[in-house]
Amino acid sequence: MRARLTRRLNRYAELKRLLLYLSIAAWAASSVTHAEDRDLDVQLHKAFVAGELPGLHSVLVLHKGNIIAESYFKGEDERWGRPTGLRHHGPDTLHDLRSVTKPVVGLLYGIALSEGKVPALDENLIAQFPQYADLADGSERQNILVRDALSMKMGTEWNEDLPYTDPNNSEIAMEYAEDRYRFILDRPMVSTPGEQWTYNGGAVAIVARLIADGVGMPIDKYAQEKLFKPLGITEFEWIHGSNDVPSAASGLRLNTHDLAKIGQLVLNNGLYDGKQIVPASWLTASFEPQATLKDGLRYGLLWWLSPQGSPPSWVAGFGNGGQRLTVNPGDKIILVIFAGNYNQPNDWQLPVKIIEEFLVPALFPE
Repeated sequence: MRARLTRRLNRYAELKRLLLYLSIAAWAASSVTHAEDRDLDVQLHKAFVAGELPGLHSVLVLHKGNIIAESYFKGEDERWGRPTGLRHHGPDTLHDLRSVTKPVVGLLYGIALSEGKVPALDENLIAQFPQYADLADGSERQNILVRDALSMKMGTEWNEDLPYTDPNNSEIAMEYAEDRYRFILDRPMVSTPGEQWTYNGGAVAIVARLIADGVGMPIDKYAQEKLFKPLGITEFEWIHGSNDVPSAASGLRLNTHDLAKIGQLVLNNGLYDGKQIVPASWLTASFEPQATLKDGLRYGLLWWLSPQGSPPSWVAGFGNGGQRLTVNPGDKIILVIFAGNYNQPNDWQLPVKIIEEFLVPALFPE
C-alpha cells in the first residue's frame, strides 16, 4: 500500500513538473516571434526566461535586408513617464523611443535644409530668434552657431545628469518654463561655443523650433509628410509637452519595424524605395564626428558614432530605458531594441549585452 502511494505521489509530482514546463513553454512561445526558425531568437528567449535580460521588450535585427531575429516579451512599460502597466509587446506595439527621437529630428533638419527652409549650419543661432534680441548681449552667446545646437556644443549651462523625475533636471525645467525657447537660449555661458560637448535636450528643442518656423508647421506634422509617409509609416505618436509643443528630445513613439525603416533609410544613404528622402550629403555631415567623449564614443549631428572609423563603423540613437537604433553600414546590420529600464543609470548595459553576447557571436562566429 505504502509503495503504491509513493508511486502515485511520484507520478503526481512528475505530472506537475510537466505541466509547469508546458505552461512556461507556452508563455515563452507567445513571447517570441518565429523563435523556432531563428537561433538568435531562441538564445534571446532562453536568456530572458533565465532572468539575464531584465526589462527587455523587443529585439529586431536585420542583416542584408533579412530578419535574423524578431522577439517580443512581456514587461512593465511607460508612455513618456506614465506607467502603462504590464504589456505583451508585439510588432505593432508603439513604444517610447525617448532620445532615439533626437536623430529623427536630425533627419528632418536635413530634409528642411535641402528645401532651403532652415538656416545653414554655420549661421548664427541667436540671429534666428529676433524675438529674443536682448540675448545678443555682447557675450559668447552671440557666437553660438546652428551647428553648435545640432552637435550639443552650445557652451551654455545644461544638466541632464539628474533623474528625469527631478524638476532641477534641465530638460524637465524646460518643460515647466513659461517660454521654453528663452529658457534654453538664456542659460548662463560656461564655455566657448563649439568647444565643449554637453548632453542637451534643449538644443534639440531649438533645432525643432528652427524646423517648425521654417516649414510653417509643427515637427510632427512635417515628419508625417516628409519622412513617415514616404517610408510607409502610418501609425505613430509624437507626445506633446507643455504649451502643446511636440517633444523633440524624447517624445516620439514607433513600433519596431517602423524604426527599422528609418535605419534602412540611413543604411541606404537616404534612399528608400528608389526615392531620395534625406540628402546623402546631410547624412555624411551628420556622421562627421563633432566631439569625442571620455568613454571613447563620438557624437555627430544628433547621432552617436562608433569610437573608431571614418566614416564611423556604426551610428546610433540611444534612449532612456535601453532604447536603441544601431545601423552598421559596412556589415548592413540594423538593430532595434526596446526596453523598460527607464531612469536606471545602467540602462545602457542591456543593449550592450545583447550586441556583445548575442548579436556579434551569431553573425561573426569564431
